[in-house]
Amino acid sequence: MTTHTRLTFHGPLSSARADAIVGRLSANRPRTVLDIGCGWGELLLRVLEAVPEARGTGVDLDESDLARGRRSAEERGLAGRAGFLAESARDTAHGPADLVLCVGASQALSDADCPTAEALRSLRGLVADGGRVLLGEGIWERTPTSAELAGMWPGAATSDHLTLPALLDLAVESGFRPEWTETATLPEWDHFESAYQADQEVWLAAHPDATEVRTRLDRHRAQWMSYRGILGMAYLTLVPVSGWTA
Repeated sequence: MTTHTRLTFHGPLSSARADAIVGRLSANRPRTVLDIGCGWGELLLRVLEAVPEARGTGVDLDESDLARGRRSAEERGLAGRAGFLAESARDTAHGPADLVLCVGASQALSDADCPTAEALRSLRGLVADGGRVLLGEGIWERTPTSAELAGMWPGAATSDHLTLPALLDLAVESGFRPEWTETATLPEWDHFESAYQADQEVWLAAHPDATEVRTRLDRHRAQWMSYRGILGMAYLTLVPVSGWTA
């Protein structure tokens, strides 16, 4: 059973928004790009296409995603400038970089239940002076009720995410200034969640006795319906403050 062929990005990010983000990031002409928890690195590869002099490194632990990223880089003529490495992002030796991407991957930098603070501290050390960080981070659009939390992922708690104002304050406290702030729309979320399961749903329709797959898909859909419109995603373009010390 093939999976995730409908996904361009592993998150609620439209191609139109991605193109706008890449245009803004590429204007700074980064020479080195580091993608934390890169998956198949679609955003990384788009930056490299926009900045021919740039070289990029993506780190992740998912071998299947990394293999997809390598294939995509080869198909786009970027294999010589894009590396996809199967390794942890903790204490990575691949920084500081002119541009650091960390989209939906702050957990790759911290074991904390809410990893944002530790991730921001790490990102501040991974970005070169005058560079940029693109942080894609889950946020609460509003505080969920206890009943709503009970329908989300196992152990879901209000402390799992910050609100957008709190996230921005934390970024500033961590040595950044927010150059650009935007959030995913509900249609972007619906596209992502639908595409995430679409291949498997079509397969299940042809194999209706696959009980384990049915249970998994039904559980994920119920969780999605519990956080739909409540869980958001912020995309922050952050500029490191010169001379900042923790």
